[in-house]
Amino acid sequence: MTLILASQSPFRRMLMENAGLSFTMEAARIDERAVETALAARNPSPQDVAETLAIEKARDVAGRHPGVLVIGSDQTLSLEGRVFHKPADMAEAKSHLTSMSGRTHSLNCGVALVRDGETLWSQVSIAHLTMRPLSASFIDRHLSRVGDKVLASVGAYQLEGEGVQLFERIDGDYFTILGLPLLPLLAKLRELGAIDA
Repeated sequence: MTLILASQSPFRRMLMENAGLSFTMEAARIDERAVETALAARNPSPQDVAETLAIEKARDVAGRHPGVLVIGSDQTLSLEGRVFHKPADMAEAKSHLTSMSGRTHSLNCGVALVRDGETLWSQVSIAHLTMRPLSASFIDRHLSRVGDKVLASVGAYQLEGEGVQLFERIDGDYFTILGLPLLPLLAKLRELGAIDA
């Protein structure tokens, strides 16, 4: 069965390749902020936003590929009611890290399976990450070392790289943190007969 990952994320690609899945990738062409704005009237939780964006990404790509099973995924980062987005520049990345310093934030990762416009399954997995207290000078040095790649992440860090040095505690699934709740996804793909069970 053909699978499409509605993403261009190298991290999601790596996770699926490492799991031995055969798939292609195609980025969704949706305006994420417009979807969030439309949701705002319902006062959605960060989890609702992640799940809705995952579904919308999968629906968008599925609309161009009849009969194909499409995987959508999206991640939001929330801290005491505030939802963070990917930083636009290094100054915003510093602001993100400063806000999260010494506090616990949540990574909310939505995943969905869509075929022919029908959402066959979706769910949200949550991880809680506690950042150690960080000095402004350490944040500056850290960002200088790791560079622009922090702009690709909602949290302005990559846990699989030097970003691990920012944390004192992590509660949650590693795959969820990287942006794709792989274990529940694999279970559902097996249930649907999309991969070998």
